[in-house]
Amino acid sequence: MAMSLPVLFSFFFALLLNTSPSSSQQAPSFTFSDFPWRPTQNKFLVSQNNVFAAGFKSTNSSPNRYIFSIWYHNIAGDYKTVVWSTDAKSPVTGDSSLVIGDNGVLLLIDSSGRNLLPWSSTETGNYPNSTSLTLEDSGNLVYGDWQSFKYPTDTILPNQTMNESNGTTLRSKNGKFRFVDRKSLVFGSSSYWSTDNAFTMLEPTGMVTQETGATLVSSDFGEQNKLRRLTLDDDGNLRIYSFDRIANESSVVWLAVQEMCTVHGTCGDNAICMDDASNSDINYCVCPPGFKQNTGDRESYSCEMKTPWQNLGKTKFLRLDYVNFSGGSDQTDLKVENFSVCQSRCLANQNCKGFGFKYDGKGYCVLQIDRLAFGYWSPGTEAAFFLRVDDSETDESNFTGMTSLLETTCGVNISLPEPPDESNTTVRNIVIVCTLFAAELISGVVFFWGFLKKYIKYRDMARSFGLEFLPAGGPKRFTYAELKAATSDFSNPIGRGGFGDVYKGELADHRVVAVKCLKKVTGGDGEFWAEVTIIARMHHLNLVRLWGFCAEKGQRILVYEYVPNGSLDKYLFPPSQAPSLDKQVEIDPRSTDVPRPILDWNIRYRISLGVARAIAYLHEECLEWVLHCDIKPENILLGDDFCPKISDFGLAKLRKKEDMVSMSMVRGTRGYMAPEWLKMDPITPKADVYSFGMVLLELVSGVRSFDMQGSFIESEDWYFPRWAFDKAFKEMRVEDILDQQIKHCFDNRLHFDLVDRMVKTAMWCLQDRPEARPSMGKVAKMLEGTVEIIEPKKPTIFYLTDE
Repeated sequence: MAMSLPVLFSFFFALLLNTSPSSSQQAPSFTFSDFPWRPTQNKFLVSQNNVFAAGFKSTNSSPNRYIFSIWYHNIAGDYKTVVWSTDAKSPVTGDSSLVIGDNGVLLLIDSSGRNLLPWSSTETGNYPNSTSLTLEDSGNLVYGDWQSFKYPTDTILPNQTMNESNGTTLRSKNGKFRFVDRKSLVFGSSSYWSTDNAFTMLEPTGMVTQETGATLVSSDFGEQNKLRRLTLDDDGNLRIYSFDRIANESSVVWLAVQEMCTVHGTCGDNAICMDDASNSDINYCVCPPGFKQNTGDRESYSCEMKTPWQNLGKTKFLRLDYVNFSGGSDQTDLKVENFSVCQSRCLANQNCKGFGFKYDGKGYCVLQIDRLAFGYWSPGTEAAFFLRVDDSETDESNFTGMTSLLETTCGVNISLPEPPDESNTTVRNIVIVCTLFAAELISGVVFFWGFLKKYIKYRDMARSFGLEFLPAGGPKRFTYAELKAATSDFSNPIGRGGFGDVYKGELADHRVVAVKCLKKVTGGDGEFWAEVTIIARMHHLNLVRLWGFCAEKGQRILVYEYVPNGSLDKYLFPPSQAPSLDKQVEIDPRSTDVPRPILDWNIRYRISLGVARAIAYLHEECLEWVLHCDIKPENILLGDDFCPKISDFGLAKLRKKEDMVSMSMVRGTRGYMAPEWLKMDPITPKADVYSFGMVLLELVSGVRSFDMQGSFIESEDWYFPRWAFDKAFKEMRVEDILDQQIKHCFDNRLHFDLVDRMVKTAMWCLQDRPEARPSMGKVAKMLEGTVEIIEPKKPTIFYLTDE
């Protein structure tokens, strides 16, 4: 595109020579007199709200190369993310300049005289000298009728309109991925994620409006003091980032692709992408059996066949369960009568590399032609891929699942002897007929007995494999032998609780898991599998994820994700505060070897808020509301970033109420059970609210609820919430209930509001009458500070009277 050369006046150069490199010029807009603008002048535009800055930014690879960009400015910490820029592949040198041409055109001229700005002269031309280059508070760079919001790079900012007329397309910084038509993520020419409703705008509240009026809401929707952006990252995922200016931290509050391995281009041809069991954002590539890594491909992890096909008639198939390849035009979808037809279609095509098949009776068959691209492993595929290899290949498949078929019939051959020649008399004929009848009767009885025996055998096998009750798309079913091998014969215990013992293990696909062996579980196989399916469908950031289960040989075992930092009680209470009366608490053998860090006030607040949101999800957002019935620090696990995750949820239905009551009576009234458990009143969600209030009070104090705190009250009359209420609201000495380990870190300006909300919310949760306690949804809002908290009443318990 031809551009007019700029007319530069001599006083511009005089102004440039008089500018000191060490001085810094900041303003929300530059006028005609501020040009030409060179990278070495150390000046940049700053929005009036001091959030965004624009100017020449040096590249990471070379400090003498610059890219004209817009970024977050004056934000505490390292959050200097670039939200808009010119072509990152064409940085300029220090002798380049941003100038205004003779017809008012804004130009970025490099050392060779080329214009590098991504817009045409017709959009910015014929402007008077009074036209200014302005950076608005929204991050929009404006010059006349032109604005940067019309030409996004990899980021969309709040209130930035996305519409079809301006052809909004996002491109990742590495140039590999695009977000096109405001609804599809594309690698090359293949789409790997799409939504039915096109995006139109990212709201400042964290909500994305869509073309049909629908909305998409992030996990921190409506929270104040957050800077949000929608960015297409270099890994191909579209995410909404939220930066908390008070807590000085950034987090992902929404992402398009949940399984990163489904992003096209993650691995090269013939390779299979695997998710890291300990971190869902990390994945790695492996070669399927019969293949090896292609060392000549340096750009991506690709694989090549160990033994190329010598003869098309001498090939075989290796079954790879839960493996999927998708290659766009290289993929042929068919609908066939059965598995044999699908296999024969692939054998008939000399370019067929393999085929995918589902055992769902619907004839799903996919032929992979010419190449194997975008491979990944996921139980969600619900299919098996049959890889075509040479008949001489000795590798065996290491991708195994539960799609093996059972042979349930057997043949029985019965032959009768030839009748003798002399059998002509009536008596002999009668004897022969009776003998044959008796033989047939005995054979029938024997055959029926054998059939019944085999029927019982295969019925038990079918039940053990879950073929009768296991719903499609449910959690994975493991065999007892698999879990025994994964846990080294259950030799590495990491916890022991009221529902059973917990062991650390590693599955065959290298995922690290926590294996819980349940005890005292009621109900039959159908009831157990139904409850496990419900638990597996509960997905929340603050709930431990259930991956599978085992119901075999009288065993009831659950397989959870492994949460590396252990339970909350190991960080709150010193070893001297370990409860001696409660036989059901979780234990962690690693606690004697690894010192635990002390949690600061901000982390404790985040833990309390995360737990409250998770319990509110169980009570109010699930299709079938769930009571936890055992909220305590031992059942709150901490991830690598101290993100809380509740365990043992949904298991209360598998236990008799008498067992729960007897367990609570051992702990006594100084535990975490609500008064209605001991009074045998109906149990409602308010019982979990009471338990959460006790945990919340322990987060503030750092001591067990039944550990007397220097009081002269008799031990049988001691009630921890009442003591804390007197200290906080009568004596006005809230510092007496703060955790002594971090009491010296308490800053009245920074932490008073957090601690005050936690204490007041705890007192409301610990009311004796269930109807006086708030719901968990309101508890979460009370902790967030979005609702006003009035002064609570003094907590009491049914057999203790207030003085």
